[in-house]
Order: sequence, then C-alpha cells, then structure tokens
Amino acid sequence: MTEVRSYAAVTAAYWAFTLTDGALRMLVLLHFHRLGFSPIDLAFLFLLYEVMGIVTNLVGGWVGARYGLRLTLFTGLAVQIVALGLLSLNDPAWTLGLSVAYVMACQALSGVAKDLTKMSSKAAVKGVAAEGTLFKWVALLTGSKNALKGVGFFLGGLLLSTIGFVGALWSMAGMLAVVLVLALGTLRGDLGKAKAKVRGADLFSKTREINWLSAARVFLFASRDVWFVVGVPIFLSSRMGWDFHQVGGFMAVWVIGYGMVQAMVPRMLRGTVDAASGAKAARLWGGLLMLLPAGLAVGMQMAPSAELLIGGLLVFGVVFAVNSAVHSYLIVAYSDADKVALNVGFYYMANAVGRLGGTLLSGVVYQLAGLTATLWVSAALVALAFVFTLPLGARARTA
Repeated sequence: MTEVRSYAAVTAAYWAFTLTDGALRMLVLLHFHRLGFSPIDLAFLFLLYEVMGIVTNLVGGWVGARYGLRLTLFTGLAVQIVALGLLSLNDPAWTLGLSVAYVMACQALSGVAKDLTKMSSKAAVKGVAAEGTLFKWVALLTGSKNALKGVGFFLGGLLLSTIGFVGALWSMAGMLAVVLVLALGTLRGDLGKAKAKVRGADLFSKTREINWLSAARVFLFASRDVWFVVGVPIFLSSRMGWDFHQVGGFMAVWVIGYGMVQAMVPRMLRGTVDAASGAKAARLWGGLLMLLPAGLAVGMQMAPSAELLIGGLLVFGVVFAVNSAVHSYLIVAYSDADKVALNVGFYYMANAVGRLGGTLLSGVVYQLAGLTATLWVSAALVALAFVFTLPLGARARTA
C-alpha cells in the first residue's frame, strides 16, 4: 500500500509538471516566432533541451536506481521552477545571438527537469503493477501524460494571449512550487531503489532486446518531431494565417487525442499480454505507420490544403500512439523490477536522441525545403524504426 501511495504521489507530480512542460513549449515557440526568429532559430531554442534529456535520462536512471525515485522527482520539480524564473528575465532588446543562447540555456534546465520527473514516474510503475496489468498501467500513465501535455499546448497559447510571456512563466512556477511542497510532505520510502549496489558499468550493460528497442525509439520519435516541433506550427501560423489560439488549439487536440489513444491501446490490443505478443504488435503497427507520412506527403504535393494536412496528421497520431504505447510497455517488460530505473533511463535517453535529431531536422528541412519535405523525411525515419523492431524477441524480466 505504501508503494501504491508513493506511485500515486509521483504520478500526480508528473502530471502537474507535464502541464507546464507543454505550455512552456508553445509559449517559447509562438513568443519567439512573433519576435522574428526564423525556423532554424526556433529549432535551436529546443536543441539543448533535448541534449540535456540524453544526459539526464542516462545519469538520472542510475541515480534513481541507487538512491530512489524521491530524489530524482524532487530535483526535477525544483529545476523546472528555476528554469521558468530565469526564462522570464529574457529581454527582447538583447541581440539575436544573445537571446538564442540564453533561451537555449534555460531550455536546457527545463530538459533536465522534464526527464528527471518522467523517468521517476515511468520507473515507479514496475514496482506496483500486478501480474498481467503492466501494459494497462504503462499505457494509462503514458496516455494521461500526453493528454495533459496537449492541454498544456492550449494553455500556453491562451496564457500568451491573455497575461503575456512573463506572466505565464511566473504563474506556472508558482503552481509547481505548491506541487513540490505537497510532494515533499507526501512521498515516503525508497521506491525504485535497487536491492544490489548499482555500478557505473550498469549504465550500458543492457540486454539485446533493450538495445534494439532503444534504437527503434530513436527513429520513431525523430519521425514525429521532424514535422511536429517547428514545421507544422509555423506552417499553420505563417502560411495558413492561424492565430496563437488556433495553432495552440490544434497542437493540443493532436497531443490530447494521441494520449487518449495510448491509454486505450491495451483494450485495442487485447492479445498483447507479454513480451512476445508485444514484439509482434510493434512490428505490425510499425509497418502500418510507415505508409502514413509518405501518403500525406504525396497528397500535399498534389493538392495541398489545411484540411488534408490536419486529417492526415490526426490519423498519423492514432497509429503513432499505438506504436509508442507498445514500445513503452516492452521496455518495462524487458526490465528487472529493481533495475527498471536504469533501463527506463537508458531507453528515454534514446528517446531524447531521436527528439534532438527530429528537432534539428524540423527547423532545417522546413526552412530549406518546406513542410512536404519534413513528411518525406518522417517516412524514412519510420522505416528505420520498423527495421530495428524486427529482431525483438520474447524475453521478459520479472520482479
């Protein structure tokens, strides 16, 4: 019962954090686009965010396994509060180079915070899930998180339009400060702490399945972020004339729907009950996902329209959500209970590598060749992700 309460406290804090994380991404994107930043400039604003995610997931998994998940969670919340406060000090009168460097540094802190809290919550689920319910718990956590991140996108656009950039940042920092105080008074125990001493070598000592799945994760998330981070929001704003509410609203609907589908995946795939069936599902849905961005790119070349783009991306979101949920289940299923923080950290390090590559490609490809090119690149990245799921086997780990 203590572990269940601890998991609930970690998850509630993660939900609150996720809301601010989604809002912050939309705030930064729209605010600095309004100030005249180019697509490549905007992509650079998020680069250190993703780079720090790589480092944080790797080191944070080791820290969580050695010292417990309370430390990683509390640190993540505190660092985000600091990042929001520092970002509010950005001065529009600064030169472009100084502004980009400063915002990148603030975003780097936010990236550290995000991945510490995410790793804490994802690792905690292994210790409390009953036999046969792991897929359900992982999918519910991941889906609810993404739905809240979508709400955060809408919130970011709304706050920017109502109380402005600085006011939005301080309001979110205040909310997280309250959450941190409540978490400090609620969370107890050594949830996620390994029974045996964790060595530095354990960071890279992974099973075959975890290595293949992590490689697939790199290209899966790069395939989304190559159009998601810069291309689509800027295309809708600059080419389609959408205002902040509309852009934030669409991105919110996409991510909320994506999260809702993720939460329903265990019911959609009732036959996926172990690592073997999960590996088969990863290959099946990965193959289907390959077809979607290529088909949408052809459609946008032949008869470009906002309706076609939105409809195609919504379908992509559904199939992508199934892929993501199955992958998230498999990484936990392949892990020992007392080493799950290490493996989840390693896996989400791979996730951050993919997001970093996708983020950079999003700005560069969009600026050089337009939105359709980002969709073609997305199709190629999905194909690589599918290839890396082919060797996945049936090996699973237990408590």
